[in-house]
Amino acid sequence: MPWDERFGLGVADMDATHREFVDLADALQGASDAEFPALFARLHEHTRLHFEHEGKLMKACRFAAIGEHNSEHLRVLGELAHFARGVAAGRLVSARQYAKALPEWFATHLATMDAALAGTLKQRAAAQ
Repeated sequence: MPWDERFGLGVADMDATHREFVDLADALQGASDAEFPALFARLHEHTRLHFEHEGKLMKACRFAAIGEHNSEHLRVLGELAHFARGVAAGRLVSARQYAKALPEWFATHLATMDAALAGTLKQRAAAQ
């Protein structure tokens, strides 16, 4: 899943963070068994920081769907933590399968929850 300009939401910091996520998720697809654990750990940490930042943005703009959006973030972080434990124990197969599903999840999350957040942020910025 290489970056596509269609993923851009028009909020520079969100777009930069999403580009990094896409790059890491894409790198996992072709990673060797030797490369995979470090890349998965980087994706996990990036995603934790990514979601933390979005949480701050949601609070700052009083995003109406903050509960649903945060719940989705917590679910994904829980999944990443679960698979990271397996990767740390040398079990890569299920984490690789999970990584293959990330592009579809990302596209849906971006088009729904993140697009709504970006719209709220742009609306608030225009009103100031």
